[in-house]
Amino acid sequence: MGKRGGKRYFGSVRRLPSGRYQARYTGPDGRTYAAKTPEGKPLTFDTQGDADAWLALRHSEILRGAWLPPAEPKAAPVLFRAYAAAWLAGRDLADTTADHYDQLLRDHILPVFAALPAASITPAAVREWHADLKGRTGPTARAHAYALLRTIMNTAVADEVIPANPCRVRGAGQSKRAKKIRPATLPELETLVAALPARYRLMVLFAAWCALRFGELTELRRSDVDVKNGVLRVRRGVVSTRAKGRVIKGPKSDAGKRDVNIPPHLMPLVKAHLHDHVAVGQDALLFPSAGDPTAHMALSTLYKVYRPARKTAGRTDLRFHDLRHTGAVLAAATGATLAELMARLGHSTAGAALRYQHAAEERDKAIAEALSKLAGGAVTPIIHATEKTTKKRKRRTA
Repeated sequence: MGKRGGKRYFGSVRRLPSGRYQARYTGPDGRTYAAKTPEGKPLTFDTQGDADAWLALRHSEILRGAWLPPAEPKAAPVLFRAYAAAWLAGRDLADTTADHYDQLLRDHILPVFAALPAASITPAAVREWHADLKGRTGPTARAHAYALLRTIMNTAVADEVIPANPCRVRGAGQSKRAKKIRPATLPELETLVAALPARYRLMVLFAAWCALRFGELTELRRSDVDVKNGVLRVRRGVVSTRAKGRVIKGPKSDAGKRDVNIPPHLMPLVKAHLHDHVAVGQDALLFPSAGDPTAHMALSTLYKVYRPARKTAGRTDLRFHDLRHTGAVLAAATGATLAELMARLGHSTAGAALRYQHAAEERDKAIAEALSKLAGGAVTPIIHATEKTTKKRKRRTA
């Protein structure tokens, strides 16, 4: 029973404070093993004889070549909720991106998959969830939610938490624009601006003619305006986050840091705005909160005056961000190249950055001057030019 001449020659037995006995032995692999149940829990014995008997069985297995190391207890399945939380916490994300992912998880993904083990989520379950989303949210949020789930599951595959990614709905991570954006015409823009209180007019004009984002506009300061050369220096923006509130930060890419030439026809209004509506000091905000000249304007504050103004212009569909699209269309109407438009708008993609990174700054000034000519009717917009060409062709055919 593991003893020879009163001395133990295989394993060891010790009495625990509880009065029960624990058995240990060294396996052929050189590792020490203690008695355990099939579930991997510690196994103790009522008597020393029982412990010796257990050791004798292990010794017999070794001598017969039938011994196998005890199977490691299976780890508890990883729930999707816990894995997704760890995934999100382990990413170095911008505050707004982290907020967006958290919102997608909270509103669209976790209600279905939170309590499931990650390894038990099947392609059929993902397909059913994706189909159900169609009736509960818009196409953009649906695509973003699916793309996030797919990304998390890709990491789970790499971590060997799951054997394969169950997200296999082709094209589900992409979305088509729900509605086509219709840019404002010059008469509509003129009516819209005229219907606004004076302190908001330049902000809307910069959004349209200079194609600036709301966050870029609200962080513009007196020092960012080069009145002599008619240039806006865009270096920062304001974003709203759940955890930190409003945060001043740089653009997403180097292309976002740019100098935007102001169309010359706007310069008189720029000078008047600086004189009438901007506090003294180089750090003074161009478009501050109405109640506090040192605080950033909220989008909700702007919309209180913007909604009635766009209604007056007959464009209740025109979101403030659509004015940036208007600016791109106006600039394109001057004949600006794609590279020049990207430089003016601060756009950057992996392909475009390589192909168009040498867009000339001087050309942007020419675009701004052409924009003013367009405002004065000196440049024929592309749409009108096309109409004239079509009429000429019809006359020749006749």
